[in-house]
Amino acid sequence: MRNQQQKARWGWCLYDWANSAFATVILAAVLPVYFVSLVPDGGTTLPFMPHHKFSATSIWGYSVSVSMLILALAAPALGALADRNAWHKRLLMFFWLCGCTATALLATTGPGDYLLAAGFFILGNLAFAGANIFYNAYLPFLAPIEQADRLSARGFAYGYVGGGLLLALDFLLILKFESFGFADRGAATRFGFLLTACWWFLFAIPTFIYLPKTDKRSSARYRFSLTGYFNQFRQLLDYRDLCIFLIAFLCYNDGIQTVISVSAIYAREELQLGQGTIIGCFLMIQFMAMPGALFFARIGEKIGTSRAILLSLIIFLLVCFFAYRMTSAYEFWILGAVIALILGGSQALSRSLFASMVPKQKSAEFFGFFAISSRFAAIFGPLLFALVADLSGSSRNSILALGLFFVVGGTLLLLVNVKRGQDKAIDL
Repeated sequence: MRNQQQKARWGWCLYDWANSAFATVILAAVLPVYFVSLVPDGGTTLPFMPHHKFSATSIWGYSVSVSMLILALAAPALGALADRNAWHKRLLMFFWLCGCTATALLATTGPGDYLLAAGFFILGNLAFAGANIFYNAYLPFLAPIEQADRLSARGFAYGYVGGGLLLALDFLLILKFESFGFADRGAATRFGFLLTACWWFLFAIPTFIYLPKTDKRSSARYRFSLTGYFNQFRQLLDYRDLCIFLIAFLCYNDGIQTVISVSAIYAREELQLGQGTIIGCFLMIQFMAMPGALFFARIGEKIGTSRAILLSLIIFLLVCFFAYRMTSAYEFWILGAVIALILGGSQALSRSLFASMVPKQKSAEFFGFFAISSRFAAIFGPLLFALVADLSGSSRNSILALGLFFVVGGTLLLLVNVKRGQDKAIDL
């Protein structure tokens, strides 16, 4: 029995290793640059708006937004479907296969195929985020409350290493394309997409071998209705501490995601750093985040998960002040190292703290709300960053302003009574 549990946990962690390839290559580093090369210089019109020109950046942004909006609307219903019918494993497998297929199809795109690439990306991103609902929902089934921090951190640690290794391999293929027999960088990039799909597919196979099936929540099958859909949102009000945590997570995760997403642009414009330096720093963050996640899991066990998250938010606040004042490349590397140490820990502990306050029989349903909170976290931070930069004329002021998200998120986190939230989940 113990051996089966260990295999199930290992299989669960290995899925993070597998799907992080999509996060690093498709979402973050390679596809966005390739997508720009597909769109004509000066922008292009779209079939549904023939009189307006769209830039590559705007098309990409809209593609991300569309995929996340679809997920946000569907997440509660998907979660309820998994919980009521015990389809956690089945739906995880379905979205995994869809994501791998869409990622592989990106290798078929070429110059001018920006709409096709955007379509495949929307499908892939929707599948990637959708699968994470059911993947995260397994956490309460695999570990008791006192072990959840460590298991969650192990999952993130696997993900950082797996995603980092494939990203490094893809960069090597692209930079040394002639040595690998590719005609140009575009051909090497497309092969990288195929490699990402294969990585995600092959390394996730043990996950589906070892993850156990979940029990049905009720004898009645789930049937979608608008009344039931909106009642899912209303039931959150019955879980006061869980609800406050979701709002706190929305705030401080918004700050974290914005710091990560604007750091490359900030380094390029304000510090005049080269692309090689920026890429190198990102790879360092990817690998250093692994021990950081494990280290913060230990801190969480010593001082409590909520306090450990609060500590990471205080450090993130100091990061904003440091970034506001930094002027050189070595300071950027120092900043990257600090972010790496707290990034994985803050994410892993947030997931495990949420899992500890979720009723096990409604895990996928509630992790659907967690997914909504995670995805909406990509909206307000970039908006504030852009507004402050426009009004003040300096992105340094924008970085400083992001500290507000950590102050608000941390303050709300202090209002969460974790023990009461955990007792509420058990009493259901």
